[in-house]
Amino acid sequence: MVLAASVISDACAQSYTGYVNPFIGTEGTGHTFPGPSLPFGMVQPGPDCRDTDWNYTSGYQYADTVILGFSQTHLSGTGIGELGDILLLPYSCGDAGSTIAHTLLKDTEEADPGYYTVTKKDGVKVELTCTERVAFHRYVFPDGSRAKVLADFRHGIRFLTDSLVLDSDVRIKGKNAIEGYCHTKNWVERKYYFRLEADADFRAKRISSGGASKAPAYILDFGELENDTLKVKVALSATGLDGAVRNMELELDGWDFDSVRSRASSVWNGYLGRIEIEAGDYDRTVFYTALYHLLLQPSDIADAGEEEYYSTLSNWDIYRAAFPLLQIVAPERIDGIVRSMVRHSQEYGFLPIWAVWGVDNHCMIGNHAIPMIVSAYMNGFRGFDPEEALDAIARTCYQPHIHSEWEILRKYGYYPFDIIKDESVSKLLENGYDDWAAALMADSLGHSCTAAGLYRRASFYRSVFDPSTGLFRGKDSSGKWREPFDPLKATSPMNNPGDYTEANAWQYFWTPAQHDVDGLTELAGGKRALGEKLDMFFTAEASDPDKYLGQEAMVGLYAHGNEPCHHVAYLYAYSDRPHNVEKYVRRIIRDYYRPAPDGMSGNDDCGQMS
Repeated sequence: MVLAASVISDACAQSYTGYVNPFIGTEGTGHTFPGPSLPFGMVQPGPDCRDTDWNYTSGYQYADTVILGFSQTHLSGTGIGELGDILLLPYSCGDAGSTIAHTLLKDTEEADPGYYTVTKKDGVKVELTCTERVAFHRYVFPDGSRAKVLADFRHGIRFLTDSLVLDSDVRIKGKNAIEGYCHTKNWVERKYYFRLEADADFRAKRISSGGASKAPAYILDFGELENDTLKVKVALSATGLDGAVRNMELELDGWDFDSVRSRASSVWNGYLGRIEIEAGDYDRTVFYTALYHLLLQPSDIADAGEEEYYSTLSNWDIYRAAFPLLQIVAPERIDGIVRSMVRHSQEYGFLPIWAVWGVDNHCMIGNHAIPMIVSAYMNGFRGFDPEEALDAIARTCYQPHIHSEWEILRKYGYYPFDIIKDESVSKLLENGYDDWAAALMADSLGHSCTAAGLYRRASFYRSVFDPSTGLFRGKDSSGKWREPFDPLKATSPMNNPGDYTEANAWQYFWTPAQHDVDGLTELAGGKRALGEKLDMFFTAEASDPDKYLGQEAMVGLYAHGNEPCHHVAYLYAYSDRPHNVEKYVRRIIRDYYRPAPDGMSGNDDCGQMS
């Protein structure tokens, strides 16, 4: 495959969208969604087959034929479910709970960038498109049928919670609209505001909330439509009802569905055309779908016409490759992303760890907004105040906040596993990379004292290197190594607590190479020993790999299905056998990326896997 990258502003004559298959990653553990979105958009309307279960963190699995309805927001490829706001289900016969109303005819299901369609067993054809902040639905009902829509404001894609909505204010407005807000608590606690409009009048019947739900659901009865077609649009805002109303006015004040769909396709074609490749259809489909998944987020959740504010920041995942690639293919977005992270720190006291809808869920370890900001600065982006950014970085590196434990690190020079009960080794290694990045920026801005302290802390990874095993190993507060020690057993806080994050000791050995290849090579015993260790890593047999512990898409002990291994194949370049970079990178691409619903192994994690 020959790549010719060219950042361009105008859509090319060629249709790149024709090579995107939004169903890639929707079966198995990819956790992507097939519904429409625009690059970095706030809304992503699409089908929800279930509202809970790890397999349904995007609400959808390709093999499922049962549908709850179509909600307006989704996360792409995450390991925890969130969003899924405002479920709409059009139906033509029986009641909203009938099996026929909830069954998809899979052979009618189609999707491309900015568009999704399916026909249900009751004969209702559903089409979805969107602008950045407004979801647009078109339903075609069977001739002579009565058009009804379930509008459920209780719905959301849930994670370890039964009751999603804390409070709401949802009101019928006139004969064809509903507006208000819902205050939800799931992975994060947040409010979303909305304005829903239909192009026909309805009679609304409220469904009893039941249970602990504090939001309503309605059956909207439109009667027999003159042309059997109904259009519904839903504008969202993170700031207030006025914002939702204004978003609809500015982005979608009419009812021309085909025009909105055409614009979405044109916008996508312009972005996808920023990289041209020479390849066959198989590789083009894999490549452009991956690029499409990359560009779905971070999401700009600011209202139309306002300064951008990016969220859906899965920083533990995307700092590794997705964000650096965005600097090449979408450079106009980078300054706004950095400014958003700095604004987040000013409100919360530290840079975002994992933000959804502007709220941090504190998921994962380290604070990898730091290397993201530093990467942007070192690559020449100047649309933000570097001193202000460095101040946010310094506060994050030194002031107490969730996951910091700086006093413990200062006292011991590592995180003792009898004090830091989970992920003690991984936290030290990942914080070391953040510290090095922070030091690099401080150095470049002339803050030499700050830089010196951070460079020193970045070397603390050596304190948990065990020469007897040649790996980084948990150590308690008295300096004793963890016993028993199984270097092949992966640990994870939710499934098998231990010293590593969704990985084992072998997989975390390579982490310091992100900033100190020479130091890691020295610990390994030199270039030749590094090469031998890499060979062992890629050929040894994994011990009972468990996808819930990040052990998926295995090449020996290398787990491509999770992020800690993503840089390891390239480390051959620093050994005495650099030819193995190509050998293993090609194998990973060949074995774990295919143009099929199950053609992605491991959560896409907001574009990092792509």
